[in-house]
Amino acid sequence: YIQVHRHQYKNVISFIFSSTLASSKPMLFQHDKIPFRKKKVPVLRPMDLMVEATPRRVFANAHTYHINSISVNSDYETYMSADDLRINLWNFEITNQSFNIVDIKPANMEELTEVITAAEFHPHHCNTFVYSSSKGTIRLCDMRTSALCDRHAKFFEEPEDPSNRSFFSEIISSISDVKFSHSGRYIMTRDYLTVKVWDLNMENRPIETYQVHDYLRSKLCSLYENDCIFDKFECVWNGSDSVIMTGSYNNFFRMFDRNTKRDVTLEASRENSKPRAVLKPRKVCVGGKRRKDEISVDSLDFSKKILHTAWHPSENIIAVAATNNLYIFQDKVN
Repeated sequence: YIQVHRHQYKNVISFIFSSTLASSKPMLFQHDKIPFRKKKVPVLRPMDLMVEATPRRVFANAHTYHINSISVNSDYETYMSADDLRINLWNFEITNQSFNIVDIKPANMEELTEVITAAEFHPHHCNTFVYSSSKGTIRLCDMRTSALCDRHAKFFEEPEDPSNRSFFSEIISSISDVKFSHSGRYIMTRDYLTVKVWDLNMENRPIETYQVHDYLRSKLCSLYENDCIFDKFECVWNGSDSVIMTGSYNNFFRMFDRNTKRDVTLEASRENSKPRAVLKPRKVCVGGKRRKDEISVDSLDFSKKILHTAWHPSENIIAVAATNNLYIFQDKVN
């Protein structure tokens, strides 16, 4: 066995073949008394493509609590990261330093009444961003007013109906996700039971409210006991801001058409993920006689949930994450 450098390779091979041809017997090269013919030579075999993510940069030591949001600014030079109590502004070229723009941590932690749940930059105005809280409120901030945005420019909150007040009211009103529309005119928020659309020019109430799974209102007690009531569902716009999508339980996800006011419930499962298979609408039966194509609310599997969703910015292609499976669906092509 001969180990050679790359530039010596051709000379050695020529020597081996010329020596072998000149002799009547094939030559054996030994290393540690093992014949050359018994050595295992590496073989190139085709394999499935494996994608590996490697960090280019690490922005560390700026958050004490878990990060719940990351949003890239429209200037493509900065981004922000948010945890329960703080929002930091970063420059892509500076990894060891960030600028704190929101800090709601009280001097005495016993006085803490709410936490930050989500944050996002405006899609067009690099100085504007919003963040939501566990109290169901949304704050719009302008970084031009002051270095520390402890005073909001606008405050969005829907008055609570006293008749619907219950032990779970504060929990289910907590906003789990907030998204600007692509046009920048609207804000969409997701709480436990509903999706709401807000106009930036109207702070006192949402202009649209969509019930995601109102049939779970009678199940809040059991959902509280198994901690499902604390699940954080995301929401997403389609490319034209005309349709809204968000997840639910039993691997269901909901779509709401803002123009026609129609809605549909679809299911992401391996049975429905065959190539060119058409997703059939699903319905949940609350009470009374159940139809053949309906599923009872008592039969819902709360361990199967779609928390994360995404919509292609220009095409009707969606991605939904159901537990440890990723499903990608495309609009029906003729």
